[in-house]
Amino acid sequence: MKTRNTPVAPGGTIGIVGGGQLGRMLALAAARLGLKSCIYNDAPDAPAFQVTPHALVAPYDDLNMLSAFAEVCDAVTFEFENLPAHAIAHLAERVVVRPGAHALAMTQDRLTEKTFVEKLGLKTAPFFEVSSAEQAREAFSKLNGKGILKTRRFGYDGKGQAKVTSAEEAAKAFESFKGAPAILEGFVDFSYEASVVAARSADGGFAAYDPPENEHENHILRRSSVPSRLSAKQVENAKAIAKAIGDALDYAGVFAVELFVGKDGELLVNEIAPRVHNSGHWTIEACQCSQFEQHIRAVAGWPLGDPIRHADAVMENIIGAEADAWQSLAASGALHLYGKTESRPGRKMGHVTRLKPLTKP
Repeated sequence: MKTRNTPVAPGGTIGIVGGGQLGRMLALAAARLGLKSCIYNDAPDAPAFQVTPHALVAPYDDLNMLSAFAEVCDAVTFEFENLPAHAIAHLAERVVVRPGAHALAMTQDRLTEKTFVEKLGLKTAPFFEVSSAEQAREAFSKLNGKGILKTRRFGYDGKGQAKVTSAEEAAKAFESFKGAPAILEGFVDFSYEASVVAARSADGGFAAYDPPENEHENHILRRSSVPSRLSAKQVENAKAIAKAIGDALDYAGVFAVELFVGKDGELLVNEIAPRVHNSGHWTIEACQCSQFEQHIRAVAGWPLGDPIRHADAVMENIIGAEADAWQSLAASGALHLYGKTESRPGRKMGHVTRLKPLTKP
């Protein structure tokens, strides 16, 4: 195993598990720092393969191929969390992996994650374990009339969840999950959604970006805007929440904490993402050091960059056939297309960021 604690020097190789748009933008950020990247993906048409010649195609649980991947990498990270935790642990026995298997396992299971957050003294929506239809009915009776039933694992962009307004709806929703373990969360009557994207280095250094305000359509992030409506005190609190989570996980890399902003101004933790995050894409143009460069720095053991924002920004996702209007989008702002060959409804094809002169957060 490569155990050296010295930083990965320019010319070294960062391994990235996952070849989607996040892996693509991480590879581009690595190249800017003079680092190579090697992409490990389970399908041959990964968008990230277009920006680096170093690639490996194999299942995410192929331990032999993962061992070969570790041999060519000086440090490894991942671009999404729905990976076999044992596979990441296998890599970690052979090469430095940041963030580690512990952080991945903690955030893969919504019940484990929520329990972890609650033990830190941070606020969340009320939540209950659901492992049967009867348990779904019983849990619903403890809510204030409506909730959201979610699978504990492998859900994103609204997948694996259902709004429920009665005990019977909760039971039917559980049955529709075909026995997958679930969690019932109380509905939060919030004013708006925000997030905080932050980085922590292996030696405990911490840097957080200004929290954006986020708007969703059909459970998919539509746009993120900075500055948000959060007050200076709320911004401070959001960053403190992220620091508490990062420290408790002994995290190394960039992560995001999705927040509900209550009508009373209270911040509730919705989810933790152990990776660079869609709501942080605006940092590419609006910050001295983007979230992607920041993550590569943390993974490689470099000093964290300054997260200071030098412009106001609105980042908007380009979804499905909207990418066909690439010419007008290119004229409207900083356009990022992800190189995906097929546009489908609900699929993120790219994003565009529009900047304005800086105002105070």
